Amino acid sequence: MTIDTNATQPSMFDLWRQNHYLYKDQYTSHQTSYIQNLLPEIAVQLNVYDVLDILQRRLGSETLQRALDTHQTIDSPVSHYQDSSWLKKSNMVGINVRTIGNFFNVIKYAFTIPKTQDSIHLLPIWEPGVVGSLYGMTSFNINPEFFSHELSTAIPALNTVEKQLKFVINILHSMGKSVGMDVIPHTDRFSEMVIAYPRFFEWIKRVGGRITSNSESIYRDIEEIIWHYLGRNGTANGTPISYSKNTFFSPEIPILSDEQRLEIIFGHKNDYQGRLRRRVELMHEMIYQGYETLPMTMAPPYRGLHINAEDFIIDENGNRWYTYEFDEPQAMSRVFGPLARYKFYHSKDDNSNWELDFENPNKYAWQYFFQKVYDCQKTYNLDFMRGDMAHVQPRPTGVPKKPDAYYDPLMAVKKFVHQQGVKHFAFFAETFLVEPDFMGYGNELDHLEAIEADSTLGDLQGTVVGSEAYMEKFVTYHKLLNTRQFAPNYTVMTADKDDPRFDEFYRTANHLRFFVALFLTDMPSYVGLGFETRNLHIERGQNEEYSKLYVFDIRDENNHDKVTHGSYIWGQNHHQFAVFQQFQTLAELIWEEIKQKEVKWLLEPTQTQKLMIWTLKDNPKYVFVANLNAESYIDENLLREATFNHPLQFILGTGEYSWQHECRVYRLCE
Repeated sequence: MTIDTNATQPSMFDLWRQNHYLYKDQYTSHQTSYIQNLLPEIAVQLNVYDVLDILQRRLGSETLQRALDTHQTIDSPVSHYQDSSWLKKSNMVGINVRTIGNFFNVIKYAFTIPKTQDSIHLLPIWEPGVVGSLYGMTSFNINPEFFSHELSTAIPALNTVEKQLKFVINILHSMGKSVGMDVIPHTDRFSEMVIAYPRFFEWIKRVGGRITSNSESIYRDIEEIIWHYLGRNGTANGTPISYSKNTFFSPEIPILSDEQRLEIIFGHKNDYQGRLRRRVELMHEMIYQGYETLPMTMAPPYRGLHINAEDFIIDENGNRWYTYEFDEPQAMSRVFGPLARYKFYHSKDDNSNWELDFENPNKYAWQYFFQKVYDCQKTYNLDFMRGDMAHVQPRPTGVPKKPDAYYDPLMAVKKFVHQQGVKHFAFFAETFLVEPDFMGYGNELDHLEAIEADSTLGDLQGTVVGSEAYMEKFVTYHKLLNTRQFAPNYTVMTADKDDPRFDEFYRTANHLRFFVALFLTDMPSYVGLGFETRNLHIERGQNEEYSKLYVFDIRDENNHDKVTHGSYIWGQNHHQFAVFQQFQTLAELIWEEIKQKEVKWLLEPTQTQKLMIWTLKDNPKYVFVANLNAESYIDENLLREATFNHPLQFILGTGEYSWQHECRVYRLCE
């Protein structure tokens, strides 16, 4: 079959309108693993009762009732694994919940995802801080903006965002999807964690635009400010203080649970305005006295900062926020002004030379961090984590030959969860497979093995298909797949790359990216929500068309490149969606024969050889062809030579859709 999506065919909207009962019936009767021809923008508008009816018919009444009972936990489809290696061949879909509004809409979107894409990564689910950044978490509370009023009206028992998240993950597990969360080793610079646990973060004192102290012991001044605040204003929950300041703040005297401590300082977690008011009041007192957390840094040299006294913004409360800069910046040196990283290590010589003492970990900070992550994993039965900024490796001496238990916080999280008996919990690392000493000290490949990452993001999505950079990366990644303990992803698009700056990457060959992600079965893949209908953006689109801009919640009209107004706007590239549907239809039919099989190359790509042809080692029944060269057609002679002139039955091809980057599937004739 050739793919033809010419304009005489009915639109995707008409196709759904005319045949939606048929597509739903095929799904609910298990003829398909997803609802065919359901555009995501239609899916997320499905009525709650329609969704519940589809789920009841697909899963059965008993399973649906179990999922609705948030005291029950439905087993994950990967919970039987005794290790985390399953992630190395998983096809993952990344979902920024903010783009679709709420957790319940994740189920609706999942109706469009076939069994070939078996993992769902939820971008940060935590309560956000400054500029609403999902990666600037202000607490370990679940983000209240992801609450569905529609769902709570239909099912009154699901009256909190936490219950709704548990229900959604129960359903996703019932649908055969593993589910993962973002694990973030940093917070908003004045998060609740920062104020409740000053010893777990680094602080500076400044006078105007000049740092006057970055001493290790500044946290004592912060504790004094908080203690005086509680004395003047009382506890937020009205409980009397019958203990000393040191007893309250010392992690060595655990008389208070984390929940009790937060309620004393800020109030009950559902009192959003009250918590915000007290947090802002405390922040103002600290800033007024010249104290603030040290902002997070990325890439060598990591340490050694000063304030640019001429570069600052003034917020609505009159506070000056200065820009921090490196004393000796390198190529990728970055300062993230709104963020603060946990103080995972104490400093040398009271931080006089900005040196960390890697032999002296701040153990209580580690324990707090991995316990909070485990609490979330346990509560919601999550299967894996995406380790944010896993490329951070701040040791100037590089990756140690024998990393200890305090080498990396993300590694520590994975090990701790395993120690609690969750052996299948896996680690998807955010690294870009760059050269040594670029984004982290030492060899990033060695670092990935040291932190026991199962798979990593890579950077194929940041290149044009068939370009020199793409070929170099792809060839390297497939070599790493067979020589390293971690698996690089064939990454199609991420939320970070769905950004106007990167439009050029996705103007051609999107069908090839998706084809390879599905059918290169021994390599994991990752694709972000919205790619299936993403406009080509020959000219820059509206801000609302880019999912990256919904990682933030910027309303400042002066920030023209990032401000958003209202909901995410789905792309209208329905030709591309129709092609993807054809791929998925074929994959549905043959998936049990090909899934997770090791690839056998018939014509392996190199930096100059851009036609790739492969079959499967254990089942050479099918031949897959992808042309990475945008300048030429498939070389039929090379195809015949690669398949040893074996008779081939043509199954699928994209030639009618686009001769550029043509993809084909054949069946070997008997």
